[in-house]
Amino acid sequence: MASTDSSVHRSPWRWVRRALFLILVVLLAIPVVTAGAVVLASRQDDRRTSDAIIVLGAAQFDGTPQPVLQARLDQAKQLFDDGVAPRIITVGGKQPGDRFTEAQAGRDALIEAGVPGKGVIAIGQGRDTFTSLEAAAAAMDKRGWCTAVLVSDPWHMNRTQAMARDLGIDAVVSPTRTGPTIGAGAGARYVVRETAARLYYAFNQERTAKPIVSDCA
Repeated sequence: MASTDSSVHRSPWRWVRRALFLILVVLLAIPVVTAGAVVLASRQDDRRTSDAIIVLGAAQFDGTPQPVLQARLDQAKQLFDDGVAPRIITVGGKQPGDRFTEAQAGRDALIEAGVPGKGVIAIGQGRDTFTSLEAAAAAMDKRGWCTAVLVSDPWHMNRTQAMARDLGIDAVVSPTRTGPTIGAGAGARYVVRETAARLYYAFNQERTAKPIVSDCA
């Protein structure tokens, strides 16, 4: 009888341990699955014909794109030259004290590289990826554009595409294949960083994001 009573008393704790174990498994699985999605998106390259190519901003110095931004601009120009879209949208604001926005530096560099001025639109608003895409979505909605090819670093693509789609943009991705973010050592570091950023977006911003681009059915 004592043995039976003891097993009855232990039973609730056994279920508690199992529940805690399952919670731990889920908590470990979420970042692993997210990291897998980041890597998978980094390998995609969809050059679907679209209304626009959107280049995500990165560092510039006094109007000169730094290597990360330059790699993105090179990719966007190649897409433009291949006839993927008739226009490129550069986005990104500026840091305090800067004379140029990331968008303006990108536009100037693309024109200097041979893209016609009428084919580049600079939207120098936004302090981060999400607010930059908000500004791009508003510009697209105003002009009746719905589809876009997003250009950024490979590891940035999963989060960027999720944000763009939440804002109503029918978006695919074409990541850079050159620049300082490419390579095994850099890749591992950026995957970790982007996994954390993607989870932050999912748990903090994603549920409040609202479509801006409309009438795209």
